[in-house]
Amino acid sequence: MEKDQHELYEYARDRIKQKKSLYYHFIVLFIGSIFLFIANKWLSFYPETKWWIWAVTIWIFVFLFHFIKVFIIDSFMNKNWERSQIDKLMLQQTKKVEKLKNDLENSKSSEE
Repeated sequence: MEKDQHELYEYARDRIKQKKSLYYHFIVLFIGSIFLFIANKWLSFYPETKWWIWAVTIWIFVFLFHFIKVFIIDSFMNKNWERSQIDKLMLQQTKKVEKLKNDLENSKSSEE
């Protein structure tokens, strides 16, 4: 397998792992929400309050952050974005080094 194909394969595998973990998170959220409701209502675990609503709401916010990370942030800031940023910074650094070399050579020639 060539290097480019291997990188594409690794990226696809990582994305599938991220999506798979998000789907598992959703399933656990769904089943956990049902369990919290049953614990509050039918098992009479602090039945005087509706605490399960707050727990599920907080859990949904955590799930939404996970969703945003997988489908929005990671789709924009992926390996290609990282590579372009690294190339951009390396180009800037190379320009600075060349400028310093030129300045050093100019200062040596002006001293002579």
